[in-house]
Amino acid sequence: MPETALPPLPDLPAPSPALLTGAALFLDFDGTLAPIADTPDGVHVDDDLLALLAALRSKLDGRLAIVSGRSIATLREFGFEDFLLAGTHGLEFAAPGEAPDAPPRPPAIDAVERAFHIFADTRPGVLVERKSISVGLHFRGAPDCGEAAGLLAHQLAEEHGLAVQAGKMLFELRPGGADKGSAVTRLMQQAPMAGGTPIFIGDDVTDEEGFAAAAQLGGHGILVGPARHTHAAFGLEQVAAVRHYLAQGVAAII
Repeated sequence: MPETALPPLPDLPAPSPALLTGAALFLDFDGTLAPIADTPDGVHVDDDLLALLAALRSKLDGRLAIVSGRSIATLREFGFEDFLLAGTHGLEFAAPGEAPDAPPRPPAIDAVERAFHIFADTRPGVLVERKSISVGLHFRGAPDCGEAAGLLAHQLAEEHGLAVQAGKMLFELRPGGADKGSAVTRLMQQAPMAGGTPIFIGDDVTDEEGFAAAAQLGGHGILVGPARHTHAAFGLEQVAAVRHYLAQGVAAII
């Protein structure tokens, strides 16, 4: 049978700054607020970004949250300790000054981490990222290892009853039952996000659930980066465009 052709990629319009008026704003981190680095610890968060987000949060009456695949601990190390956070793809939550609400680290994650290190030790450029309740296998420095990394990740997930989270040059294993969409849904049910119109800005395929949840709740997704088939309604070209758009939002919100 002939292959069914996919529909053409959407030509996403740029969002208006007015879209942020009354928003409950959900922001991915890597690839959205900061460029993706060659290594997980190669990211730098500058004071100008933190000041911009604080100003925008004030204009939104507190309705701003960082929703990331990073752990709460790592996000706080980057300087986001004063922000509402959802980490590890919706498995962890923390309000400013409070301890994270998170499940315990499953023993199976330790077994997977050991297997990932064995894999990485013989493949230069492959890195293992330890997180609070998950572990990632990065192959950005060794793209040819992507297929083998994926096979290993899915094999270990089946063996240990874990979920595979694919990202940009990354396979992460974690407990199931949550994603960025469930994080949006949960946060929209409570202060300070409740009552706003959900707007989710993200770049990765892991953000698609966030876009979909925002749309289902009457809001919109904003895709950062190249066009693809997406649940987002709007698009921004790159990290610099995101910062410019957020700054426009600060000025536009009365």
